[in-house]
Formats: sequence, C-alpha cells, structure tokens
Amino acid sequence: MDRLSPREILDRLVGFPTVSHDSNLPLIDWVEDYLTGHGITCHRHYNETSDKAALFAHVGPEVEGGVVLSGHTDVVPVEGQAWSSDPFVVTERDGRLFGRGCTDMKGFDALAVWAMVEAQHRGVSRPLQIALSYDEEIGCTGAPPLVKAMEILPKASDVIVGEPTMLKAVTGHKGGLTWWVHMHGFEVHSSLLHTGVSAIMWGAKLIDWANQVNASQEDTPPSSMAALFDPPYTNAHVGQISGGTAHNIAAKDCEFGFGFRIVPGENPDRWKELFESKVKDLEAGMKAIREEAWIEVEEKFALPPFAPSEDNTAEALVRQITGDNSDGFVSYGTEASHFQAGGYNVVVCGPGSIDVAHQPDEYITVAQFNKGQRFMERLVERLA
Repeated sequence: MDRLSPREILDRLVGFPTVSHDSNLPLIDWVEDYLTGHGITCHRHYNETSDKAALFAHVGPEVEGGVVLSGHTDVVPVEGQAWSSDPFVVTERDGRLFGRGCTDMKGFDALAVWAMVEAQHRGVSRPLQIALSYDEEIGCTGAPPLVKAMEILPKASDVIVGEPTMLKAVTGHKGGLTWWVHMHGFEVHSSLLHTGVSAIMWGAKLIDWANQVNASQEDTPPSSMAALFDPPYTNAHVGQISGGTAHNIAAKDCEFGFGFRIVPGENPDRWKELFESKVKDLEAGMKAIREEAWIEVEEKFALPPFAPSEDNTAEALVRQITGDNSDGFVSYGTEASHFQAGGYNVVVCGPGSIDVAHQPDEYITVAQFNKGQRFMERLVERLA
C-alpha cells in the first residue's frame, strides 16, 4: 500500500462528515484499512449502539512506556453557517486549508496517522500509539471507555492530546459539569398567573442564580491555581433555552442547559451539590403553588479538570521538541483530563488555533500544518 502524505490523509478525513449526531464508522473503516495495510494491528471499541467506534493501535516493541497520540474523530455541525466552500472538501486559499475539522481536529489526526505509518516503516525502540475517539464534541463522553479499552495494550507513559494550541504546550484546563433542565410548570391564563406555575419564569430564577454565582466568584480573590486561568474562577453558564406556547399562557414547559466550567483544585462534587440544592429549593417553591409542578434534571456530562503536575514527562517531551517554554492554561475542556485520570502523563499540543474552531470557514494555515508535520518527524526520530 502507498504511503500517503499528511495532506492526502487530511483530504480523506475531512471528506467524512463525522458530525457528532452521525456515525463515524466510515472514517474509522478507512483509517483501520490504511493502518492495517501497513502492517499495524488496530483495535476498536464501539459505543452502546454500535454506530460509532474508537480506534487505537500500537507500533514498536511490545513494552510499556510509549507515547500516545490522542485525537477525536467527531466535528461540530455546519448547518446555519455561511461557508465559502464545501465544508467537507479541503480547499486551499491564501495559504490556508479550509474544511470542517481542519483545525479541530482532523489536522492533528492526519498527522498522527501519518506518524504511525512512518514509525512502522522506520522502526522505533520506544512504542508509538494512536487513540481516536468519538463524541468529544458533546462532552468528551467517548474518552473514558476508550482509555479503559486501551488497557489491552502495553501501558504508555505519555499522552499528547492534539487539540489546536498553535503547537504550544498546554498543561492545565478547566473541567465541566453540564445538565439539561426541564422545568415542568402548570398552565393557566396569564391573568391568573398567581394560580399557576410558569416554567419560564421559574426557570429564569435558576438562570439568574447562575448570574449570582458568577458575580460572587468574580468578587472572590482567586486561589493560586485559579489565577492561572481566564477567567480566574469557576463560572456558570446557560447557552440554550426553549419553552412556552403563547404569550397569554403561563408556560407549562421550559428547557435549557446549565453548566459549570470548573478550575483545577476545586471539587466538582461541591458544585454539583450547590446546583442540586438550588434545584431542590426552587422545586419546593413551585410545588407550594401547584403540586403537579416539578423540575427534571439530566446530567449530560462530567469532565474532570486537567491539573498541572510536577515531573510531567509528556510536557517535557513536547517542550524538547518545540522549544516552547511558555505557560499554557486554557478554559476549554479536552480529553486530557480523562487520560490523566487513567494514570498517564498528559500534555495538550496540536497545530492550528482554537479561535477558528467551530466557525464557518474553519481553517488551518499551511504553515501550521507543515510545522505539525515537522513536530511528528522529530517525535518519530526521538522514539527511534
């Protein structure tokens, strides 16, 4: 089988529209066929409905202490976005490669697949592994089962999570807790509002509590760990809401997402308890008016914070390759925290800028992509 260039691999990966609500199996099939065609044994881990799969593989001696290249295969939707070209065809213009996932994060995935084949053909004395997940974009929910499934391989020591960081080393990020909240009210005519329970108006109380939390957090002096992040505190957020049937009816239903971005060093369980306590208090107030009213809460995901650590050999490896000595702390979440919980040394480092991720006309510059290839070349040389 021919050895493809990173750009040729990127073209193929972007061509698979692996939006999170759809299957990623065609992409996984292609990657597995390509790697096995070069003598690399691959393993899959399917989700509960078997319409998605993670893929992982090992190159080099069957010993522990290797390096994992970690990426996700899913991308965010393109519906409602104004693209200048087909989002699922890599298009080069003005030194940029446009396409959904070119930055987040099929650019890194393509480089990782290329590096695995190079390591296989050149030979390495320290193992190289690849781990491609699903459902990262909807809460990193595919990472924990992938980390568990990888126990059949010799345990690597270092993980490079290739989210776009402009190839800078990121050693800490916030965690996340997110729920979907369904306020069940009691419909009445709006002229008799006091006899009913407006799901929207009571939902607004929980949403305003998020504002109160943020104001309190902003006024509290940050810990030394929190001070590394922007903003330097845990914050609450509501990003989607729907409800109501007519302006003159007290709303029977109101639904919204509610979440926290939690700084390392803080206990996520504390924030969960605060949220659940507030929900319980509001529900009691609703039921005092109409017993039929209640609040339904579904936890969507829980992402642990990724905490900086001493003697992080993954960080040291990346800094040796890149020469980067800057501090790297971000507020968005990645699968790094799940690998850290699995006992690995972890660093986040990948080509491209997070600023263009999820945007229409998402792109990675040709210069960054080429720099990512040089990173992989140096990594394979070190492992050899």
